[in-house]
Amino acid sequence: MTTGDAPAKAHTLIEALPWLARFHGATVVIKYGGNAMTEEHLREKFAADVVFLRYAGLRPVVVHGGGPQINAHLDLLGIESTFTAGLRVTSPEAMRVVRMVLVGQVNRDVVGLINRHGPFAVGMSGEDAHLFTAARKHAVVDGTPVDIGQVGDIVAVEPGAVRALLDDGRIPVISSVARGEDGTVYNVNADTAAAALAVALGAAKLIVLTDVEGLYRDWDPETRDGKVIDRLSASELRELLPDLSSGMVPKMEACLTAVDGGVPQAHVLDGRVPHAVLLEIFTDEGVGTMVLPDAAPAVPGAARPTATSLNGSEQ
Repeated sequence: MTTGDAPAKAHTLIEALPWLARFHGATVVIKYGGNAMTEEHLREKFAADVVFLRYAGLRPVVVHGGGPQINAHLDLLGIESTFTAGLRVTSPEAMRVVRMVLVGQVNRDVVGLINRHGPFAVGMSGEDAHLFTAARKHAVVDGTPVDIGQVGDIVAVEPGAVRALLDDGRIPVISSVARGEDGTVYNVNADTAAAALAVALGAAKLIVLTDVEGLYRDWDPETRDGKVIDRLSASELRELLPDLSSGMVPKMEACLTAVDGGVPQAHVLDGRVPHAVLLEIFTDEGVGTMVLPDAAPAVPGAARPTATSLNGSEQ
């Protein structure tokens, strides 16, 4: 670092001070996926960010999926992967692969990345200690429910084991599989799982990493241009949901579930931006789209002071 860089670094640190004070001791649930999970340089930066949060006095929890890794392994084994109404049809044979990849491969990879920076990460499955309980989910085609196999919706969360890890200074890393009441194992959407866990833990924030800059308003498919919504209320989001692209629906529904369940803020961030998590939490401008409850309390710093418009591409 040169002498000329020092004032800029000092300014950055001072800018972070009110956010450090506000979120010290707070639980933050981060849904990890997309390019941030598959591009090596972004993986390294994400792991460093999570450990930074831990050293800064926050209590981060990571919930991950692994769609690309599951697809690759199913292809390798010659197991056909089909989708109905945007949902993966998950046979018992496919579920064994999903479980193996999420719990045995992806989870271990994320834990290993984080632990390069300190001995904090502990891997868990949604099955462990009955963390997530799920019920079978059906796809709806032309108004008719269709069985799509071992795909589940979370119906109960038992967060005691996660709280114990947090109290011990650990960083829980959780794969998005769940058990049913009858012992059946289900694949569950990681966005949904992260939102349910954020509510159960009374988290201060839910952060969903994706591959777009945020939620767009006035998107023009011809010019591929639009404005990212800096922040919006739960009721405003409900009005927008029917018109969202299929890829954004589960992410924005997760944000809605979180704030409706008592989480003060939920965010959709562009995981392709290095250190996006730190930029959201510790800078005045923030990044991405923030969703707030309809009756958000007037807490200083609860919302960004100015709106920001960005250009970007549709998911």
